[in-house]
Amino acid sequence: MAAVSLRLGDLVWGKLGRYPPWPGKIVNPPKDLKKPRGKKCFFVKFFGTEDHAWIKVEQLKPYHAHKEEMIKINKGKRFQQAVDAVEEFLRRAKGKDQTSSHNSADDKNRRNSSEDRSRPNSGDEKRKLSLSEGKVKKNMGEGKKRVSSGSSERGSKSPLKRAQEQSPRKRGRPPKDEKDLTIPESSTVKGMMAGPMAAFKWQPTVSEPVKDADPHFHHFLLSQTEKPAVCYQAITKKLKICEEETGSTSIQAADSTAVNGSITPTDKKIGFLGLGLMGSGIVSNLLKMGHTVTVWNRTAEKCDLFIQEGARLGRTPAEVVSTCDITFACVSDPKAAKDLVLGPSGVLQGIRPGKCYVDMSTVDADTVTELAQVIVSRGGRFLEAPVSGNQQLSNDGMLVILAAGDRGLYEDCSSCFQAMGKTSFFLGEVGNAAKMMLIVNMVQGSFMATIAEGLTLAQVTGQSQQTLLDILNQGQLASIFLDQKCQNILQGNFKPDFYLKYIQKDLRLAIALGDAVNHPTPMAAAANEVYKRAKALDQSDNDMSAVYRAYIH
Repeated sequence: MAAVSLRLGDLVWGKLGRYPPWPGKIVNPPKDLKKPRGKKCFFVKFFGTEDHAWIKVEQLKPYHAHKEEMIKINKGKRFQQAVDAVEEFLRRAKGKDQTSSHNSADDKNRRNSSEDRSRPNSGDEKRKLSLSEGKVKKNMGEGKKRVSSGSSERGSKSPLKRAQEQSPRKRGRPPKDEKDLTIPESSTVKGMMAGPMAAFKWQPTVSEPVKDADPHFHHFLLSQTEKPAVCYQAITKKLKICEEETGSTSIQAADSTAVNGSITPTDKKIGFLGLGLMGSGIVSNLLKMGHTVTVWNRTAEKCDLFIQEGARLGRTPAEVVSTCDITFACVSDPKAAKDLVLGPSGVLQGIRPGKCYVDMSTVDADTVTELAQVIVSRGGRFLEAPVSGNQQLSNDGMLVILAAGDRGLYEDCSSCFQAMGKTSFFLGEVGNAAKMMLIVNMVQGSFMATIAEGLTLAQVTGQSQQTLLDILNQGQLASIFLDQKCQNILQGNFKPDFYLKYIQKDLRLAIALGDAVNHPTPMAAAANEVYKRAKALDQSDNDMSAVYRAYIH
């Protein structure tokens, strides 16, 4: 996008990372949010979402001049809702301007009329004016009495007086922050924005008190939030660990470019083992944010791209661990996680006192506890940090990180977590993150199976699958996940974003977790059977949405 002349209050199209241009408005940032250093940028709040971010000026275009162009290249429902929100916003602003203009014209006419009457040419006219003023005062006094006795206030006040009281500012004075007048406060948004505007929420910028949080459930917000947090410890020059309420308030769709200005990469040497769907995106973002990274992968060719981007190559997991301060690993399942640590030339052989190991694999609590014990027994430090997300979120630096174990190591990883994710939770002792991750994926996997079941039931009963998706997208279940997975099914595109074999593995481990504490998981068990059937139909290496094929074969 070409650079343009913009100012506060302008409606724009903003390009954020890999996302398509989106309608927004240039507004004042929160007081505690510093402007990134480097190229000129503006703080933009986007319509139809809860997103807000610093956007470089070359990634902005004026809204009206490029509206038709953008509508032609973007056809999604969420995009159309955002455009509808802008138009509704403009209609309201126009109506407000017309009302203000009408009131101003009335005021001017009344002032002129009053001035004409107030030019006495003789003593008689002066006396008439005095009598007239007396009548006005008398009428005003009677009006006040009528108001106090319960009569209509409108009847006792002149149109000019009513116009003055309806206006939030004095006549003749410019409004405070006129250029940003049309931005509603968050407390009024719900009342003003009905229909397409319902999804558009302005983030409050006024500090609010934060309640005491569960000490085992700290948020590490990696992007700007609706509610400023209480910061208790500086990690780097511009990065802070924050304590706040457990309800997530992070941005839904802003990649790492939104917070580039606040990331100071750690000076520690970083290692990364495993360059699969998730690991590749993570490493790419670590490099983009300026970290020094050494990579290793079982299939060495996958390392080539990252070497070209500036990564160093490790010949074995043991070599990576021995030469790096903090080594991350992200592999497929419990067996792969154990082999990586305990196998020949494995992680354990490179562990020395002070070396740090962070396992980001989704495994069971017993596996991660065993790995933690052997690492710590060699003097190493251990943190589990499985991630919630998919390939796209990994590429965009928008993963959700669930961490447990060494709290100091968690804090040492702050800049890395900020580069790869939007939010990080610290959940206490080792094993808690594994359990939470399995529960999250159990819910996700069961939901995906239900979506596939609903679409096939619609088909066999003669209902339109597209109409079903449209209805779901307008209801309480509307989400990016729902829309993307349904689109996969409708288009027959099952290119993996989250492997079906891995969601089935997570369901199996979640069911075992329930068995260990004698807790029933019948929904997960039923979903697991459907995924097993899909695997039998050679869908293992397709996306999880390919579970749909288990219902049509």
